[in-house]
Amino acid sequence: MKILEKIENLLRNHLDIEYIKIEDESYKHAGHKQNQNAGGHFKAVIISKSFNNLSLIDRHRLVYESLGNLIGKDIHAFSMKTISEKENNNG
Repeated sequence: MKILEKIENLLRNHLDIEYIKIEDESYKHAGHKQNQNAGGHFKAVIISKSFNNLSLIDRHRLVYESLGNLIGKDIHAFSMKTISEKENNNG
């Protein structure tokens, strides 16, 4: 299974996701001294009921917990925009 599929499956298994888009931006960081064989760089937009009534830090914590041991191994950096279902329906 490819890394993008692994990431999406983990997130879908742990969060009540309405929408998700994950992009691999590793090519932007190729050759960086800090990223020699340290995993990929990813960017995500996630809309989820699981984020309702959570602060931004708690949303990010929930995502990182969902990704588990991929962080620091297969994932070097994971930037995200987390939107609650309530926020999405109001905008």
